[in-house]
Amino acid sequence: MTASGERAVPATAISEETPIEKPSWGETLGVYLRRRVLIVLFLGFSAGLPLALSGSTLLRWMAEAGVDLGTIGLFALVGTPYTVKFLWAPLVDALDLPLLSRVLGRRRAWLVLTQLLLLSAIVFLGMCDPATDSWLVALGALIVATASATQDIVIDAFRVESLAESEQAAGMASYVAGYRIGMLASMAGALFLVSEFERWDLSLHAAWTAGYLVMAALVVIGIATSLVATEPQKSATVEATHARQNPLMRVIAAAVGAFADFRQYRQVGAILAFVVLFKFTDALAGVMTAPFVYELGFSRDVYAAIIKGVGLAATLIGGFAGGFVARAYPLAASLWIGGILQAIANLAFSWQAVVGADVAWLTFAIVVENFASAIGTVIFVAYLSALCRNPLHTATQYALLTALAAVGRTYLSSPAGFIAAATGWGMFFALCAVAAVPGLALLAWLQRRGHFTSFAGRPNETGSAA
Repeated sequence: MTASGERAVPATAISEETPIEKPSWGETLGVYLRRRVLIVLFLGFSAGLPLALSGSTLLRWMAEAGVDLGTIGLFALVGTPYTVKFLWAPLVDALDLPLLSRVLGRRRAWLVLTQLLLLSAIVFLGMCDPATDSWLVALGALIVATASATQDIVIDAFRVESLAESEQAAGMASYVAGYRIGMLASMAGALFLVSEFERWDLSLHAAWTAGYLVMAALVVIGIATSLVATEPQKSATVEATHARQNPLMRVIAAAVGAFADFRQYRQVGAILAFVVLFKFTDALAGVMTAPFVYELGFSRDVYAAIIKGVGLAATLIGGFAGGFVARAYPLAASLWIGGILQAIANLAFSWQAVVGADVAWLTFAIVVENFASAIGTVIFVAYLSALCRNPLHTATQYALLTALAAVGRTYLSSPAGFIAAATGWGMFFALCAVAAVPGLALLAWLQRRGHFTSFAGRPNETGSAA
């Protein structure tokens, strides 16, 4: 709030009316090579790595172990920590770790702690056997998801506090690119490794265990990045303030302040519902893509090769394309582009169900899905960042928004296996495309209500700030 009682608008806010000056190609490329931006790139990899290990890669393992489709679909619920991580985000904002914070600083200390917990959790999950004890697998996946969700909280705060204003856009694009590479490493990379270990005459379970152990070793990349990174300058001021305050009161202030800020939006209910539903079309399809490809008869190596090759290229190109769209068009128009593209992309898998085990079409479907999903993700992250206006509560607010965004992947997608079994694969992916309609309807409603012009600090059509 300003002294006059009006809300301050961040310089990074996205306006529907004001054009954004475009930097030169040299400036655009040069910022990606800055040390702080490269640090964010590697932290993005660390954030993306564990998601598939408790998600699509684990579901592929379960499918190969003979677990039924209904149970596989229900395993989407192990992503619950991504949905409720805002509950402990104030702890990350307000508390300093006794020993690590003294040596590394408040943000880097939390990074290293969560990464060590993540490494241990992945090892534990890899030692479990889906064929004999699905409940133990669920516990391991839940621990991985909890450590991963906590790491996300810290990385988001570190990214916002570390980067200069002129580096935020490049940092966001680099983070998304690193995140997708991390996901691909734990999807295609893990599948390749499991196949290779099987060629060494390891049993199915032993091969999967070895694959997960290698994935756990990749967490060291994130730990090394945290150690070589520089603690944000803002941490010194915050730590000095923490020394004078009661820890419990700091946690309460962080939590209450973050939620109070959202109440200033008149359309807060519609905004939060839109955050939940915008990526639902992606989430619903993503839960069952790996079992779908397996049921069609594609080998693990073929699927992994497509994801790692053209799939990776499509993801990276789509990420930078999303950044271009976000710079070239107003925010609402960018969200329309991303939302429609990621919905239509699901229809490529519907046709895959018709043509069967056609490698060429699977390649096309994965390229289309990865490209469209990356565009939608970058634009969506830009929107979430624009909603977080108060620097005092950025980490908690962003955690709340990303937790809400995970509702679609975690809860709304949990019946996906039953839907696919009841409708067949072709109709299932068509329904995934239709699942975009509620989110797009909310987008249209918010646009008519002047929600997006509020990012420029202008009143909406009714004459009051959104």
